[in-house]
Amino acid sequence: MRELEEKQERLVRAANESGLDGILLATHHNIAWLTGGRSNRVDASREAGTARLLVTKDGRRVVLGNAIEMPRLLDEVLAGLDFHPVEYAWTDDQDPAFAVAAARKLAGNNLGADWPLPGTVPLEPRIARARALLTKAEIDRYRALGADAGRAVGDVCRALVPGQTEREIARSIAHTIRGVKARAIVTLVGSDERISRYRHPVATDATWRDVVLVAVGAERDGLIVSLSRIVATAAGAAGIEAATVKTASVFARLLDSTHGGTSGSQLFEAAAAAYRDAGFPGEERLHHQGGPAGYRSREWIAHPRSQEMVQARQAFAWNPTITGTKVEDTVLLVDGQLEPITPTPEWPAIRVEAQGQGIDAPGVLALEL
Repeated sequence: MRELEEKQERLVRAANESGLDGILLATHHNIAWLTGGRSNRVDASREAGTARLLVTKDGRRVVLGNAIEMPRLLDEVLAGLDFHPVEYAWTDDQDPAFAVAAARKLAGNNLGADWPLPGTVPLEPRIARARALLTKAEIDRYRALGADAGRAVGDVCRALVPGQTEREIARSIAHTIRGVKARAIVTLVGSDERISRYRHPVATDATWRDVVLVAVGAERDGLIVSLSRIVATAAGAAGIEAATVKTASVFARLLDSTHGGTSGSQLFEAAAAAYRDAGFPGEERLHHQGGPAGYRSREWIAHPRSQEMVQARQAFAWNPTITGTKVEDTVLLVDGQLEPITPTPEWPAIRVEAQGQGIDAPGVLALEL
């Protein structure tokens, strides 16, 4: 309840500062954020469900939903959170304006929303800034998720043997992530030449021979961590280890620049300079470098025109790439301290330094076959 009340206060402030009578939340990520990780995700193909959460400018909170969803919402999803229910027939819910009209009767005519709802003011950028600063409870959940995801991905990667298909590996990753009560929202698997050809290698029926890259985004309680791991035969490792060390130097430079008040454009320039110093100028133009994580895999991405700012308590998933290799982990920035949260136990590490701290970036696991 304390976390809910803190976040509600942020929305109340946003509503009043924007001259609104209330704010409607429809997207899964914002509903999970406000409720401390509760989820109403029924159809995974949709970014928004049918229920709406309303926070009024005077601090009331309401759930608006159809008769199909409301009993479960009250009994399970929102149990103990004191949301006032407004229920209507599912047939009324076919008109997207119906929930907005119901909300206006409670709050007033001037409503903001995180989703294109009829007659509302688009407010997602403002809401994104409201959710940017992690609470203590979120930091605790993040640490637990990161540890579970790092261990789970490592378990799968250590069991890999040449000749497996990328799809088989992706299936194992998804199954293992489910085993820690999380959901694999990104599962990329690239083998051999495909790693050099594609920055986002969606799994195919190709079999891996010398090198395989696994990239995973895992979501639990609404929060998302990202990590990548590379497995290789002895011959494959010899071919990419040097480039991976260079990529880790870019990872380190991004971490070193990740402190409160730094803009996305400054972070992009730090990455570009790091690639030049590593002897690979221009690689920053071939793939995005990542950015802060949270209730989306990237809340924003560092790019040359980005004016978004680093907050004092955020998670960051940086993912620099040099053609053929990649380094990616999720790290917390908490009041000036960097804390990697997706380590894989006993994984080969590349020691780097950022902000006066020694940090282990993931290296290449060379299999002993």
